[in-house]
Amino acid sequence: MNNRDYNKELKDTSDRKYGYNFDFDIMHPFMLKSFKPFFKSGSLLELGSYTGAFTKKFLPFFDDITCVEASDEAIEIAKKELGNKVKFINGLFETVKLPAKYDNIILTHVLEHIDNPVAVLKRINAEWLSDTGRFFLVCPNANAPSRQIAVKMGIISHNSAITPAEAEHGHRITYTLDTLERDAKAAGLNVIHRSGIFFKALANFQWDKILKTDIVSPEYLEGCYALGQQYPDLCSSIFFMCEKGK
Repeated sequence: MNNRDYNKELKDTSDRKYGYNFDFDIMHPFMLKSFKPFFKSGSLLELGSYTGAFTKKFLPFFDDITCVEASDEAIEIAKKELGNKVKFINGLFETVKLPAKYDNIILTHVLEHIDNPVAVLKRINAEWLSDTGRFFLVCPNANAPSRQIAVKMGIISHNSAITPAEAEHGHRITYTLDTLERDAKAAGLNVIHRSGIFFKALANFQWDKILKTDIVSPEYLEGCYALGQQYPDLCSSIFFMCEKGK
């Protein structure tokens, strides 16, 4: 029985936000930049749309967008922003019934919140991804330098640890490249492309402070993005592009 309160998990806590300006202003644009070369024409399914900030960035690329979100409060906020441009479904990935298969499926910073991630990935592969579709999977990276520094500082016990604040926000696992690929393959998905998004040595709250200044330039941010592709295991997030497996 699922007794989680998804509305509560979206709320900021005393020591951690659910979403940082770093996520919205830096990571979302760079995720989109990483995805665009692999987009297929046709429909888009976003699993876990939160309040629609990332969803909005897909509007120039797709006319047919469906979002599944567990929090009804988040959907109400997203609807006010996006109106009837997007179809919203309030439901759980484990049980929701979807009306179609989709040419592009997006799952960003969501898998780590799921109680049984392999089971949900199996549904994506078997039920929702079209035969020629592509699945875009992004998770926070346990080996990001910001986390490794936190370990050396004694703030967290090990790279893949789940902090109490992360647990309050529904985190169940902190992935690395190898454990994410393990789960993708266990679900039957075919991993076509592996990469990282944005080299990151500072914590999100530190980035939020820096972004209010002129300390970093757009060129510096682009440099962190390019360096991340060279060193995916040192990125803020890890990214797999998958296709339908047998």
